[in-house]
Amino acid sequence: MDIGKNILSIKTNLPEGVKLVAVSKTKPKADILAAYKTGHRIFGENKVQDLTKKYEELPKDIEWHFIGHPQSNKVKYIAHFISLIHGVDSLKLLKMINKEGKKNDRKIKCLLQFHIAEESTKFGLNVDEAREILDSEAYKNFTNIEIAGVMGMATYTDDKEQIRKEFKMLYNIFTQLKNEYFADSKSFREISMGMSDDYPIALEEGSTMIRVGSNIFGARNY
Repeated sequence: MDIGKNILSIKTNLPEGVKLVAVSKTKPKADILAAYKTGHRIFGENKVQDLTKKYEELPKDIEWHFIGHPQSNKVKYIAHFISLIHGVDSLKLLKMINKEGKKNDRKIKCLLQFHIAEESTKFGLNVDEAREILDSEAYKNFTNIEIAGVMGMATYTDDKEQIRKEFKMLYNIFTQLKNEYFADSKSFREISMGMSDDYPIALEEGSTMIRVGSNIFGARNY
């Protein structure tokens, strides 16, 4: 497995302005450093314990993304360094992120996660729930979070048309929210969609950020 080669080959073919999150969950430090040596700096983890350990032990210019579904009570462990939290789908979680952001005197960037797949196991909001959050007094008073865009996962299927339809849906949600709530916001610009199996379709449908693990690091170690 040539991690450096894999990462460069993916990045060479990315449209300008699209970010690659190298999903390093379950992977050892040596693998992350192999990707790091190519100049890559954005890595994604989905377990708070693993993330904090890697943050302590790896170079400090790494931009860490939390790509899982963070539990409210664990946010405090990553609040001082996290660059972006991908899986935000409740006001309760936003409250906690805002509180921990305040304690650390920083604005924490978040993506709202939407449920676009036909699988019930996936987390996420629908548009009405998102509006409810964005219209709430609580949200309007948050000073230490920045909503940077949206994120979603397509159904795990070989049906490319279904995947495309789901990514289109997320793109439309992004456009709706941008027009209704974030028209003046420069930071609301990310559409995080597309993983190892389906990111080429996601790119065609307007993704600005893809999350790729196995195509870079090989199959996951459990």
